[in-house]
Amino acid sequence: MTAADLLLHPVRLRVVQALLGDRALTTAQLGEELPDVPTATLYRQVGVLADGGVLEVVGERKVRGTVERTFRLCTDAASIGPAAAAAMTEEEHRRAFLTFVAGLLADFDRYVDQGDVDLARDLVGYRQAALYLSDAELHELLRDLGDLLAPRLANRPAPGRVRRLLTTVLMPADRPDPSSREETP
Repeated sequence: MTAADLLLHPVRLRVVQALLGDRALTTAQLGEELPDVPTATLYRQVGVLADGGVLEVVGERKVRGTVERTFRLCTDAASIGPAAAAAMTEEEHRRAFLTFVAGLLADFDRYVDQGDVDLARDLVGYRQAALYLSDAELHELLRDLGDLLAPRLANRPAPGRVRRLLTTVLMPADRPDPSSREETP
């Protein structure tokens, strides 16, 4: 199964998202985070991800005559690389984006369903901005963002820290004119 096949399943993508941030969770804990996913489905999809090398077992313990496994995300295996993305069809890209957006909607629904929603207090936001950038300027922006985020991505859970999801979507708003494209650095 390709990385795209593994990751572009709605439940498997949500499992991967739940483990982002170097979290280690049991399938039961994943079930608490994804209560709308039937238990049998969750166990089956966690097994698929583990068999595919996307999840690794980082702990085991006996619980009532069975073995409870704790899983962690293998970050390198949990993404679709440039070559695999280039090989995807337009329909596969649509399916991938739909799966991604569905996961994002599910995350927001879980936030809203908690009750006592206060976007300002909780520092929740969603915005869209239009930037006029050449390819070189966009590459510079992406490098700057990477430099800015890198030390924060290394943060471990600690008192006072809340696990937050930063989601980005970047695409041209207009069809780019191929004759005006620059060479990428």
